[in-house]
Amino acid sequence: MKRTAPFVLSASLLFFFGAGFAHAEEIASVNTNFRFTGSDRVSVEAYDDPLVSGVTCYVSRARTGGVKGTLGIAEDPTEASIACRQVAPIKIAQPLKQKTDVFTDRMSFIFKTLHVVRIVDTKRNTLVYLTYSDRVASGSAKNSVTAVPVPEGTTIPVK
Repeated sequence: MKRTAPFVLSASLLFFFGAGFAHAEEIASVNTNFRFTGSDRVSVEAYDDPLVSGVTCYVSRARTGGVKGTLGIAEDPTEASIACRQVAPIKIAQPLKQKTDVFTDRMSFIFKTLHVVRIVDTKRNTLVYLTYSDRVASGSAKNSVTAVPVPEGTTIPVK
């Protein structure tokens, strides 16, 4: 039992402080509500699809400022918007699952997560990206969707 305790503690710390969460590149942000301790803002972040080179998703979402926001313990609002685009020739590294989480990022200290899901539409040879948030106890139906058509002659391999 004593040997597993450090492993469990390490795994828990990694989970809560960043392992498994996507780290986006923030492109820009705008302030929406001034606070002396840090303004609320809308940020635009870029996520490159790890299995589909040439596709980047841009997600805009609200970020809570203030003391809690600065410390990373605020709960961000559920609203998010997504636009994915072909930014270079599309190359698919390996067969894709029909539906899978591509990115996740926390929206509160523990309980709320932003998801970006890739869905393969084989009939139309298109990659569909959906963003939504969930919470341990209850999620939100607020979502946004975008699609990237794969050029003719390139077939999407599916598992």
